[in-house]
Amino acid sequence: MASTTDLVSSRRFRIVNALWPAGTWLIALCVAAPVLALIWVAAGGNLDHWQHLAQHVLPVAAVNTLWLLLGVGVLVVCLGSGAAWLVTAYDFPSRKVLNWALLLPLAVPTYIVAFAYLDLLHPLGPFQSLVREMLGYTSPRQFRLPDLRGLGGAIFLLGFVLYPYVYLSMRVMFSTQAASLLEAGRILGLSSRGVFFKVALPMARPALAVGVSLALLETLNDIGASEFLGVQTLTVSVYTTWITRSDLAGAAQIALSMLALVVLLILLERHGRRRQRYSSTQRMRPIQPQRLKGAPALLAFVLGWLPVAIGFVAPSAYLLAETIKRLHEVGGVSDQLLSSIYNTIYVSLVATVITVLCGVVITWAVRSARSRRPRMLQFLSRLSTIGYALPGTVLAIGLLLPVRLLDDAMNWVRSLFSDTPASLIVMGTMAALLGAYVIRYLAIAVGSLESGLARIPPSLEQASRLLGETSSGTLRRVHLPLLRPAIGAAALLIFVDTMKELPATLLLRPVNFETLATWLYAEAARGTYEEGAVAALAIVLVGLLPVILLARHQLKSGH
Repeated sequence: MASTTDLVSSRRFRIVNALWPAGTWLIALCVAAPVLALIWVAAGGNLDHWQHLAQHVLPVAAVNTLWLLLGVGVLVVCLGSGAAWLVTAYDFPSRKVLNWALLLPLAVPTYIVAFAYLDLLHPLGPFQSLVREMLGYTSPRQFRLPDLRGLGGAIFLLGFVLYPYVYLSMRVMFSTQAASLLEAGRILGLSSRGVFFKVALPMARPALAVGVSLALLETLNDIGASEFLGVQTLTVSVYTTWITRSDLAGAAQIALSMLALVVLLILLERHGRRRQRYSSTQRMRPIQPQRLKGAPALLAFVLGWLPVAIGFVAPSAYLLAETIKRLHEVGGVSDQLLSSIYNTIYVSLVATVITVLCGVVITWAVRSARSRRPRMLQFLSRLSTIGYALPGTVLAIGLLLPVRLLDDAMNWVRSLFSDTPASLIVMGTMAALLGAYVIRYLAIAVGSLESGLARIPPSLEQASRLLGETSSGTLRRVHLPLLRPAIGAAALLIFVDTMKELPATLLLRPVNFETLATWLYAEAARGTYEEGAVAALAIVLVGLLPVILLARHQLKSGH
């Protein structure tokens, strides 16, 4: 009797342990499905699609996209690396505050900055009106600043919003560089500028490659700012080709071109940090900042706070003023906006829970894999994180075919039991939108949980197994309580990113389903900025949460 019980228990143990790799396979296949479907749909388009795109759409969109990426890349390198070196190598008034304040533009999505500055710098807006009043002019016909709309305006605004990606990685790298290496450069006759360009910057090249690649991926994903500013990029072309012309094959072909750009950016990033390993047998002495006084200190103060003022303070102050004005005039917000707030919170919470659960499945499958092909599970884990590199428009186009096939399969099963006519079960509901969110932000959950699991000693897991606990029981009773900080950080980041996501939401949302991001997009498209300011301010306030936590982590860790 005892042997039978042991046999049943052993079989149940093996079945439970096999569920984790099976779940990882399923999640990885779901993540890879949009990419494979995108290639299939693009290949299904006839030559007329390709010829039309090659003659009328791709040349302008591709050139604009490449110039936008190049301009933003140069600007974020200058702003991010310059700001990181400024707060690392020099000491001046407000340096400690500026150290974390330079991260604040991360809280403002690119489309909100474009939305704010279009109204702020309008010929009849507050800024130009003030300039004309100071110069003695009374009409925009007498004096007006250059129009913000255009490629130059897009590069300027996106650069001042996305530079924190470079600043964050370069700040950490500069802080961990040995002071003796920089002193050796000075002994050899290098000036402060020479030390930066010939010693500090080359050593920080891997971090620079990471930061620039992240900023460029965000630039490629942008749709709201580019469309508001009248720049026809590949992302905007995907949206207009599908929505305006109802040409799915053409949209897929443009999306495939964007995917090629993404792969190129990732390869450039990997090439830039291919020699990222450094070693030292001595304990490194960190850089000691040089104290500035007088005019140099004032110049450092102005240069340090200028990116913060342009990328965060000015648009946030404008949104706050417009929100107060709107609430004072109307006495509240509309029911439609309240519904958008509810929809945003609801869909973000559901997507966050699903994404974190999928992250737990993947990371625990890799952790608990012993002789069950851990290398294959590690490959599947990496495969499951590719969604973060996919622009929202590319992901949305790629999801259409898998979702349609799933609808067909579900309708076929339902037809076996009833005569109910076929209908859209997944497509046109929140399920497709949630799928896009989970695929796009699964990398955040996997990365955070992998980092948390790395801090838990394997001896705890071994002790649990010796006491007869299953893999699932070990996770539930031992690891999950210890992973609460990592789970909380991942959940917060996923929730905020889901709230801000615009391209995928625009393309996959159900009919008459508005989030704060799509509500703002619609208000800006109609030119009615009043309630759009309320929605934009709500997104910015929520986006401040992870930035504050990130800044606190930097201060606690010393860098």
